[in-house]
Amino acid sequence: MASTLSDRAGPDMSGLAGADASTIAARVRDGDATAADVADAHLTRIAAVDARVGAFGAVDPERVRAEASGIDARTDRFALPLAGVPVAVEDDVALAGVPTGHGVVGDRPDEPAMRDDALVRRLRAAGAIVLGRTRTAELGVCGFTRMAPGAGGPVDIALPASNPCGAGAAAVAAGMTALALGRDGGGSVRLAAAWCGQVGLKPGHGALPLPGGAEERWFGLAETGLVARTAADVALLFEALSGVTVGDLAAVGIPRRVAVSTASPSGRGKLDPAHHDAVRKAARRFTELGVQAVDADPPYPSGLGREWTRRWRAGVAQEAASLQIDDGELGRRTSAVVRRGRRDLRRERVVPGTVHTWRDRMAGWLDGGRYDVLVLPAVGSRAPAMRGSRPVPVPYTQAWNLAGLPALVVPVRWGAARVPVQLVGRPASEPLLLATAACLQTL
Repeated sequence: MASTLSDRAGPDMSGLAGADASTIAARVRDGDATAADVADAHLTRIAAVDARVGAFGAVDPERVRAEASGIDARTDRFALPLAGVPVAVEDDVALAGVPTGHGVVGDRPDEPAMRDDALVRRLRAAGAIVLGRTRTAELGVCGFTRMAPGAGGPVDIALPASNPCGAGAAAVAAGMTALALGRDGGGSVRLAAAWCGQVGLKPGHGALPLPGGAEERWFGLAETGLVARTAADVALLFEALSGVTVGDLAAVGIPRRVAVSTASPSGRGKLDPAHHDAVRKAARRFTELGVQAVDADPPYPSGLGREWTRRWRAGVAQEAASLQIDDGELGRRTSAVVRRGRRDLRRERVVPGTVHTWRDRMAGWLDGGRYDVLVLPAVGSRAPAMRGSRPVPVPYTQAWNLAGLPALVVPVRWGAARVPVQLVGRPASEPLLLATAACLQTL
């Protein structure tokens, strides 16, 4: 069996680096480990493997250790849901005292943020250790934009996160953090989680705060995505950030009726046999559990991909303007996206009502068929080569950003491999999706 970066980094005698968030929190609450122990274990892992993975852009060991000591000194430490759990955030989430780069490589002012983002404040209130920020592509334009040196994603065959916005998922997979946050505007978080063998959740529209307190990003496409090793860990993180009580996933239950589809929402891309069979295996698992699994394709409208692309480009252009970033500061491809986005805005090609029409159409289809969950592929093929490769079609994720519906990817065992499938639900169905994912992880 091929070794992973985690295997080659040397043993972690504490058993903390690479442990699930639930395990870490329980050990810290019970006094079996301290938050300082957790910080040291993960800082050691970062030092050992990140030169090859390239996930982190900013880690201050002194600050991390001071933060961990503060958690150990808290009188409510034994009741903290994320007691001592390490978390990584992306480069567009403000950390007090650290510049916020938004992935822009050019020579920009590096004034430190005056205060933590609301997401960071909620993490720290729950007892988490914020390790630092992971790298991202310029303005979050994932898939092909330039990145800072070393930010190309993991180079180990066991961690194939080719998406440049996959640094958080790669960090989780490499045992450098237990949890990660990232922007999912068209599938970035879910794609990276899928290709790294992790669980990735894009919550429904408005379920979680957006960085900077924005009401929406990219005209409603982008949400704060979550990555962890298990559905239970994602549930812990979702609870801490949303205030919604998920509770015991076993008590949440599983769907009564699911729709199963391998059709491409945009009609583009090819589905290889392994990813097709993973969806069928998930369907069989549901049938074994007494869930009615029905083959049914959603009523995908024509032009879905085109509508997403226009909103994406216009959203990137709008973000560049709000951050006062000139075209000359951006890479060639990112700059081209911004220019086309400006043109779309001038020509009023972004139609506000389109999103609501598609969301209502999809919700009506779920209700009409009495489907609790839609099961479909997460990706169509294995991860492509990282450096110098062209963007690959990712037709299975963007539709759910456009609809604003919660969507989650979870790996399903297929022989010796783990192949991801995607689950989509109604608004506010995140607990059900997480419980369903937990069930599939037992395959």
